[in-house]
Amino acid sequence: MPIGNRLFMGVGFFFLYAPILSLIIYSFNESRLVTVWGGFSLKWYQVLMNDADLLQAAGLSFKIAFLSASLAVVLGTIAGFVLARFGRFKGHSLFAGLTTAPMVMPEVIVGLSMLLLFVALQTGLGCSADESSGLLSRLGCWAFGERGMVTIWIGHTTLCMAYVAVLVQSRLRELDRSLEDAAMDLGCHPFKVFFVITIPVISQALVSGWLLSFTLSLDDYVLTAFLSGPGSTTMPQWIFSSIRLGLTPEINALATIVIVVVTVFVVVSNRLMLSAQAKRDRAMQAAFSSGGKTA
Repeated sequence: MPIGNRLFMGVGFFFLYAPILSLIIYSFNESRLVTVWGGFSLKWYQVLMNDADLLQAAGLSFKIAFLSASLAVVLGTIAGFVLARFGRFKGHSLFAGLTTAPMVMPEVIVGLSMLLLFVALQTGLGCSADESSGLLSRLGCWAFGERGMVTIWIGHTTLCMAYVAVLVQSRLRELDRSLEDAAMDLGCHPFKVFFVITIPVISQALVSGWLLSFTLSLDDYVLTAFLSGPGSTTMPQWIFSSIRLGLTPEINALATIVIVVVTVFVVVSNRLMLSAQAKRDRAMQAAFSSGGKTA
């Protein structure tokens, strides 16, 4: 690589990661002032572990992020498969636009529209009454009666599934369908082909979509602000409210833990994906080799 390219790459990486490295270093600061180094200390991690409100907010954020990413992968995979494999059916453009709309629309508009939807559901189900009649009405009031974890989960899933659908659609368009055609020629049912052939081949796109959805949900503030209620404060909301009183090393400690957890998760997932891909490549080479010898 030429020296100029190395220099520009180094400057780019420094611009991206120097603030993160500084945040990690100052999380071990003895002083309460985040810009003044007062010596090495772990006391802010101890303060963090004793903060019940923050731990509850972080736990809620990770729980919602996990559930949102998991459901977004399921719904996004279905939407991406329909867009990539069902051809130009009637309403294709409308379906594609509705699928990707949350990705391109401002989150303020999405959050406001979903807030109005949940308010209308509360009114239509009669959740303001003392007792709701009917099983469906009671279940609806349990889910939408008060804004909280369920409403945030639905909002984050709506946002994240658009990204998963785009990833899955692009991966399916690049996929060589000869493997699927060969399996069906041998009598394999289309549903079995999807789960045995298609899903493993596009597994990298699914894992990437899950990780992206997890990060988006964990980091989201605008949509959560519209869909949360009393007792459902997430970690971004807690951080934004705390910054108004001044930045403390406790927030640096929290950010450091999140960075470490996400980094370890991404590295492990990447290693597993590479190992699975190498195993599939070896299996395909062995199959082609045995087929050539047989011929």
